Amino acid sequence: MPAPTFNLIGLIVTDMARSLAFYRVLGLDPPPGADTEPHVEVALPGGLRLAFDTEGTIRSFDPDWTPSAGAGRLTLAFACDDPAEVDARYAELLTAGHRGHLPPWDAFWGQRYATVLDPDGNHVDLFAALAAAADVPTPPAAVS
Repeated sequence: MPAPTFNLIGLIVTDMARSLAFYRVLGLDPPPGADTEPHVEVALPGGLRLAFDTEGTIRSFDPDWTPSAGAGRLTLAFACDDPAEVDARYAELLTAGHRGHLPPWDAFWGQRYATVLDPDGNHVDLFAALAAAADVPTPPAAVS
């Protein structure tokens, strides 16, 4: 029997419109009218899909479902074209009212890196290769 194929990542969201607005800034293209839908899928390169389901959708087939009480363990990462784009996307998301977690910094592994939180508290990393990995500062403190 062949192994199953990994082809979907699902996010459970409290506010579909706000979540889709966040991910549009990062280049995802949900279908028209998706902001009011209970389930939305976006095709990703390579055939993978990212799905968004409202809490109500999940409860429609799992009435005992409750949101996790602790911090999430999921991180999504978006590659940017260059370090300036990391800074610009981070600033754009904060200006739109989203929370930053780690402001842009030059990581010791040779990337410009930043972490923002999506509307449901999932960590979303932004990164791009640095032109030269010179003296790289230590990571900044988390934003509270």
